[in-house]
Amino acid sequence: MDTPLKIRVLVVDDSVVIRKILTDTLSGDPQIEVVGTASDGHIALAKISQLEPDIITLDVEMPVMNGLETLAEVRKLRPKLPVIMFSTLTERGASATLDALALGASDYATKPSNTGNPATAIESVRSELIPKIKALCPAHGMHKAVVPVPSIRPAPRAKLLPRAKVEVVAIGTSTGGPNALAEVMPGIPGDFPVPVVAVQHMPPVFTRLLAERLASRSAIPVEEGTVGVDLVPGHAWIAPGNFHMVVKRTGMKRRLDLNQDPPQNSCRPAVDVLFRSVAAAYGPAVLGVVMTGMGADGVLGSQAIREAGGEVIVQDEASSVVWGMPGLVHAAGQDDGVYPLNQLASEITRRVFESRSLKTKEALPAGVALERPPR
Repeated sequence: MDTPLKIRVLVVDDSVVIRKILTDTLSGDPQIEVVGTASDGHIALAKISQLEPDIITLDVEMPVMNGLETLAEVRKLRPKLPVIMFSTLTERGASATLDALALGASDYATKPSNTGNPATAIESVRSELIPKIKALCPAHGMHKAVVPVPSIRPAPRAKLLPRAKVEVVAIGTSTGGPNALAEVMPGIPGDFPVPVVAVQHMPPVFTRLLAERLASRSAIPVEEGTVGVDLVPGHAWIAPGNFHMVVKRTGMKRRLDLNQDPPQNSCRPAVDVLFRSVAAAYGPAVLGVVMTGMGADGVLGSQAIREAGGEVIVQDEASSVVWGMPGLVHAAGQDDGVYPLNQLASEITRRVFESRSLKTKEALPAGVALERPPR
């Protein structure tokens, strides 16, 4: 039997301390090999052709050639080579990371805040960076993280069950999500008749800047979620980093609330938490959307939405950076349709307006049947 090939990683960072932490920690995983390091972008570009890495970890701030400049050159040379940006948990680092994702970075990880404590720094790298490296190297099938599908019974779906009037859209995403949201949100029309709530797995500062960037490109306002805000039509909220965001019903109003309850699926904010809360607050009037991301967050929340009578659609595998979250929702039988990224905004809009039309049959595009997709 052939020995499985290890994932070949090139570490690019101007800090000697960070390079050592990354090299030692990544090399400690039996499925990963650090084939080289570089202290700046010029050296990194030369080593790519020499070492043929499967993936690169790339520091955002470096002398000579910074991470953004290096990434732009990498994308010219190797358009499909996975690149994980490695940045500080600061406003400057978050802004540069979002720029990098827009330029084609595959994902990001935050640098350990206390490199003076080796144990803490190593655990930070091991828990955050290693799973992302494995998820982004699907060619190494033996290394692919196996996330079990929660053992749940698919909610029964009647073929001719009338759709409920959608009153809220709830979105969950992770790896690849900032770019996916940057395509979906601008496709939502300005007269959108319901609120949108979303979880993107990101730390504090990152989520606020993401909301601001989405708002600058979208026809509807987009903000970071805050406690006590009333959900109103034609407005979107992104869950803030390190807080679960939930929807609560008070009389006829629905309001946002935040909490720091324990992480779920190793995430805070978590998609499952948001989805369960909208199912409780809106009943069958929910349209859930699960987009690109690794892990199983969103599976149990999608089940809650569908058991309450709502619907869930997911992004397809071909357009997902990682088909973890949407793929597992689909595998668990908890979706009502699978769509490529470039069709999600129009499908969300179609389903919302169609459900709210008093003359539903007349509102349907030609050839579209008034029934839910069979499972």
